[in-house]
Amino acid sequence: MPVSDEELLQRAKQRDEDALSELLLRHGPIISQRIGPRIGQQWRAMIAPEDVMQVTYLEAFLRIERVQAKDVAQFIAWLTKVADNNLRDAIRVLEADKRPQPNRRLASSRRQHDSSIGLLEMLAVASQTPSRVVATDEALKFLHRALDQLPPDYARVVREYDLENRPVEEVAANLQRSPGAVYMLRARAHECLQELMGNPGQFFSQG
Repeated sequence: MPVSDEELLQRAKQRDEDALSELLLRHGPIISQRIGPRIGQQWRAMIAPEDVMQVTYLEAFLRIERVQAKDVAQFIAWLTKVADNNLRDAIRVLEADKRPQPNRRLASSRRQHDSSIGLLEMLAVASQTPSRVVATDEALKFLHRALDQLPPDYARVVREYDLENRPVEEVAANLQRSPGAVYMLRARAHECLQELMGNPGQFFSQG
């Protein structure tokens, strides 16, 4: 007799990865079908529904214990929202790339130390003060310790794109994913780093 969706959800929330896999197998394709029409024609060479769902499934495995879903309908609603957010993040960055701004990323000729500071500044966006400086080298050590705690694909995207300033096409090729998926992974990685580090603004002082 097949296991019910509700039982699978309860097992999944207890870190039963097989149960979560089955739940995603049952309901993921429906969400993927909803996502497809939301990808504009101009982005379909850069993003596919499969890209969105791969990152969405990864986030489901990372966050299932914290999902406040009382039943499968709420779980599907949560998963749909995650997929929508992933697609939105990818399109936002792709649109920005059509009108590149030199200050958005550090020049590739600068040292990785400076790129690490730049990443800290991006993570501390709430502080909006242009004269901020890194308070101590301990901040950079803390950043790299947090990077070591990320899922491998998250960490690799941040290291290659943010710290090594590699083109998104190269990062995508290295990960065997699309550029759109790289941007989705990067957005989720930044969220995880902010969670791990608390308020990154604590590492800055006025300079």
